Amino acid sequence: MTAAKHFFTTLGKSLGKFLPKARQAEEAPRALSDRGLLAFAHTGDVIRAERLLREQGLDIDVKGPPPQMRTGCDMVVVFPLISQAAVLASLKMAGLEPEQVVSAHDVLLEPVSLFQSSRLDHWLMVRAANMKITVDCRDKRIVNISGGGCPDVPWLAHCLCGQTLDTAPEPLSLGQTLCCYSLQKAFEEIRRQLACGS
Repeated sequence: MTAAKHFFTTLGKSLGKFLPKARQAEEAPRALSDRGLLAFAHTGDVIRAERLLREQGLDIDVKGPPPQMRTGCDMVVVFPLISQAAVLASLKMAGLEPEQVVSAHDVLLEPVSLFQSSRLDHWLMVRAANMKITVDCRDKRIVNISGGGCPDVPWLAHCLCGQTLDTAPEPLSLGQTLCCYSLQKAFEEIRRQLACGS
């Protein structure tokens, strides 16, 4: 554990003992002004940044950028502003330089969800970026994988179609392309939606 992370973890625990309202506020949905956005030139950098920051236990998410932050990469990393110094230090040590670091409040727009969902009868389709996964909700069987432009999309479809969400391998275990990453996000989201009864 880095010294900075240890400091913030210890500080948070100490404050939680004396300020129960602060703990409740932390568990409540985050306000727009509590979050920062990291924009990168390439999607590969977003993937590396997400993996690095999650491994360090930071509470981050990947979303679509507000229109004025679009740089050619259709994803931004959303992080708690209170962790900005630790986030930027970690990225610098890994050789990752975001093109922009802003407060979500500064850009006055909420980052957008990466996901679009459509339901027709007992089929549910979730799209993340350009990749789509469709599942038969009756037995959670994957019936279609489509989209993207990577050469491994037919391979992903071959490996996943016909399997259930519970037994199918995770897309990122099958490859490391942008399409695998986007499909992994859609795979996780469709599992979440079905678990919630969507």
